[in-house]
Amino acid sequence: MKTPWSFLNRTRIFAVDDEVGFTRLLALAASQFEICAVNDPRRAIEVATEFRPDLILMDRYMSRMSGDLLARSFEAHPKLSHIPIAFVTASAPRDEMGGFHTHLDGRPVLMKPVSIAQIEQCVRECVRR
Repeated sequence: MKTPWSFLNRTRIFAVDDEVGFTRLLALAASQFEICAVNDPRRAIEVATEFRPDLILMDRYMSRMSGDLLARSFEAHPKLSHIPIAFVTASAPRDEMGGFHTHLDGRPVLMKPVSIAQIEQCVRECVRR
């Protein structure tokens, strides 16, 4: 049974993607999570520090800053370094067998279009409560 305070237990996901449509759709479709999203990766560190997410979900290829560089910035930040990061991208690198990588530098990689079930699975794998 949900109580008025059920939202306090929702997993907090911080999404970074320069595609406004993706972050809006994520916030609408993934209402079981508390979503905070930014579309300018240059604001990500500041906003994430205030939001205190359980998981960072971000695009790997953004126009203003690469997801790889942003991930390293999160990992170097004393208040954010413990937060798991997963990439959501339209183009994932392929392995030597021609298949898509499911992890990159130890981080999960979800291929766009991503389903809510894939995000839920990623949360289960990455977030330990």
